[in-house]
Parts: sequence; C-alpha cells; structure tokens
Amino acid sequence: MARNPAKPQSVNILIVGQAGRLQYEAILFAASLAHSGTQIGKGKGFRLFVAEPQPSALWPGDPRIKDPDVRALLETLKATILPFENKHFGADYPYGNKIEALLALPKGEPFVFFDTDTLILDDLASVPFDFARPTASLRREGTWPELEIYGPGYTQIWKSLYDRFGLDFQSSLDLSEPDEYWRRYLYFNAGFFFYQCPQVFGQRFLDYAVEIRDDPPEELTLQSLDPWLDQVALPLVIHALGGGRDTLPEGFLDGAVSCHYRTLPLLYAREDQAIVDYLEEIAAPNRVKKVLKHYDPFKRLIYQNRGDKVRGLFDQGDLPRKEKAIRNKIKREGFWLR
Repeated sequence: MARNPAKPQSVNILIVGQAGRLQYEAILFAASLAHSGTQIGKGKGFRLFVAEPQPSALWPGDPRIKDPDVRALLETLKATILPFENKHFGADYPYGNKIEALLALPKGEPFVFFDTDTLILDDLASVPFDFARPTASLRREGTWPELEIYGPGYTQIWKSLYDRFGLDFQSSLDLSEPDEYWRRYLYFNAGFFFYQCPQVFGQRFLDYAVEIRDDPPEELTLQSLDPWLDQVALPLVIHALGGGRDTLPEGFLDGAVSCHYRTLPLLYAREDQAIVDYLEEIAAPNRVKKVLKHYDPFKRLIYQNRGDKVRGLFDQGDLPRKEKAIRNKIKREGFWLR
C-alpha cells in the first residue's frame, strides 16, 4: 500500500519582495497565507521569508523595500525579510532573483518557492510534498523554444541542453505526447518549485542558468533567453535532482491550495469567482487596505472596482485559448494596470 511521504517538521516559504509592484504583491501573498489556515511562524509548520535584493552595481537604484508601512505590515503578517546579494543577476534580468535568493535560505531545510503574484487559498499542510523529488508548475503554455523554419527542432534544442550538463535526455520525455510537440519535453512555469535543500537546488540552478546565458549551445543561437532563462534552466535542475512532472498530485498547487494569478487584470479576467471574492476579502481589512492603496493599480482594480469591469469583458466559461489574446483585449480597453 502506497504511503504519503513523511512531512518535515518545518518548511520555509520563499517569495521575492522589493521596491515597486512586488512589495504590494508580497503583502497580498502574506495576507492570503495568514487567511488560509496555514500555521506560520518559527516552530510551526511553515515560515515565510520575503527575499529582498540589496543595493549593488547590478541595480541602477536601491531595490530594497523602503516604505516603513509595507515592512511593518509584512512583519505583522509573520513574514521575515531576508536580505540577499545579487552577484550574477539584477535589473537586467530580475527573474534571476528567484535563483540567487535561494542561497540565502537555511541550508538543509526544505523550501517552497512561490512567485510573489500568487494567492494561498487553503492550508499548505494539506499538500503532499515529496521534498526529495522536486517539481514545478505545470500551468504553462509552450512559450519556449520558438522554432524557426530552418532552425533546429524541439528535440535538437532540448537535447543539446541535457547533453551540455551530462543529463539523460530520453528519460525526461513524456512518450505519450507526439515527437516535436512541446508537451513531450520537460517544461515548467517557474511560478512554484520545491526541494529538500535550497542551497543544493539554488547552486545547481545558478550554475545552469549562468552557463546557458553566457555560453549557450549552438542549437540555441536563434532563441531568446529573456525572459525565459529561468524556465529553460529549471527543468534541467529538477531532472538532475531526481524530480519530474509527476511528483506532486494534481489539484493542490495551481488548484485548490494556490493560485498563480500573474497580474491582477488576469485574475479578474479568468479566475473563478470564488478566487475574486477571496482576493477582495483578504484586501478588505483596514491595515491591509491603507497600504495597498499606495499602489495605484491595486487601488483602481480592487478598491475602485475596475477589476469588475475587466471581468465583464470576458465569459469565464469560454475564455480565449491563448493568454496573449486575454492580455491584448484588456490592453485595448485600457485596463492593463500593473
């Protein structure tokens, strides 16, 4: 009889927060986590870390959270602000924050990374994590690679990366999908991922990402790595560490327990009404509202009901198949606020 993996005593949750939009998304994340029933705090089931990049030559300005109200509210919501240093990525590729921030987490303690534009809807303790077998979000489209008519195909491109790092390409394939169809190849959205040690995962992620950026295989010559670099390296890391696409049952993350909404206009356009109601419930308390209203897109969408107008543009039961079409319609109507 199969058994669920044993749950560790404590799990570290990591998001990134910095000056600008991310600090307000971090408040929404922390407020949703507090509302979800998840036990947060030292000595409890989970701890929340908000990774904060520090000033360096890689940032043209100071990326830290400078608003004292934001910092105070995050602490009230049981978040620990975790400074980290950018040595390889910065303003030129801010997605690299999720890679370098991992190296600031405690060694040997299991972690779950979430993109900051995520809501936690239910108790994270209900998720049957197997931290020895990492995985990441399968809520994605076939965004990379973009094939050129006379260029290499999916197999050539992906195999060149597995070969570069000495990984077995064949075992990464989903053989139920046809050859040269993007779903056959291991590909994730980097909206969440987890493992048993952030130092091991983070160093592997950093090594792969930097080498792909600085010395890509010839097969990648025609491919853009901005903004896709993290999602190109991520499946290689997960495969190298013994994970894959099927190590977490469906329906938990990107399902009943979490929602990676990407931007608030997309949340209002396509998510279930229950998630819209949840967002507005966690944003309603005065201590949250008075801080979130500092950020104009949140003020307009949540508190001045522009989100309802976005929602009215779409039939949630018959949405456009491609996210790009949803974005373009919102932009045409003047509601793309972020």
